[in-house]
Amino acid sequence: MSALNILVTGGAGFIGSHLIERLVEEKHNIVCLDNFNDYYSPAIKRQNISAALRSANCRLAELDILDESGLQELFHQHPFDLVVHLAARAGVRPSIEHPLLYESVNVRGTMNVLEQCRIHNIKKFVFASSSSVYGANEKVPFEETDLVDHPISPYAATKKAGELICYTYHHLYDISVNCLRFFTVYGPRQRPDMAIHKFTRLIYSKKPIQVFGAGASRRDYTYISDIIQGITAAIHHCDGYNIYNLGESKTIELIALIRLIQDALGIEALLEFRPDQPGDVPVTFSNVEKARRELEYDPQIQIEDGIRYFVQWFLQNNQRHEQDLSRT
Repeated sequence: MSALNILVTGGAGFIGSHLIERLVEEKHNIVCLDNFNDYYSPAIKRQNISAALRSANCRLAELDILDESGLQELFHQHPFDLVVHLAARAGVRPSIEHPLLYESVNVRGTMNVLEQCRIHNIKKFVFASSSSVYGANEKVPFEETDLVDHPISPYAATKKAGELICYTYHHLYDISVNCLRFFTVYGPRQRPDMAIHKFTRLIYSKKPIQVFGAGASRRDYTYISDIIQGITAAIHHCDGYNIYNLGESKTIELIALIRLIQDALGIEALLEFRPDQPGDVPVTFSNVEKARRELEYDPQIQIEDGIRYFVQWFLQNNQRHEQDLSRT
């Protein structure tokens, strides 16, 4: 395949930086858009993207997706073939505290990027959605055809809204869109607020972990290399409007996950049990047959191996990360 000109929004984040490294390896021309906000340390994000930026075919646009004039100038300067839209305010619990911020970034920001695609006649768009759109769905595993009209957090609602907006632009302007519902992605560079990274840091520091509910909630955890394989397939097979689950199609209880981390560290976890939190769902569980069939998606990394790989990365990078986390 010939080289594509690709914009990756949120490109300095956990998933975005891994994706850009893969696309650079494939010899595509990449623009990484990121505003380096302070949801977590911007120093971590700058480190994430530093290796890719050493490549001649990757450049950085330090820009906010709410900056309409900045986006207009960026799209005017670069003839993009495709946009991968990962930029968003993430996190279920913070969205309950700051719902208007999440609506602004995740809904209005997505529309701003789609508007530039319309204006500049860009016909391919890959959108990062989330398993959270399924809410407290009792039917498992979750399928793309399941009803997702009952999100239980503002974050989930904004991701459902993003899927709908993408469909509208597909219908009106013939933009092909792949909406990818990610199931709890983890691995090297995972955001420090995410459970696996947070638990690893607390166990390593011999500090207690707050376990909400009885620790019986189950999640479908997806290793970063599997997610990147799914996204790159979605880039190369973007035609029409489609929704795909990207997960491992396997669940693990929270308590069992903590045991895996403590075993990999060789340090016993200290547990503090707390009541269930608003917005949390009891289970996520992906049916990935559509992605297997249409994208040749083929997740490889089991949670037992993935936790081991993550802990190895954590131990090698913990000192620098602690320094980055302390920076303002």
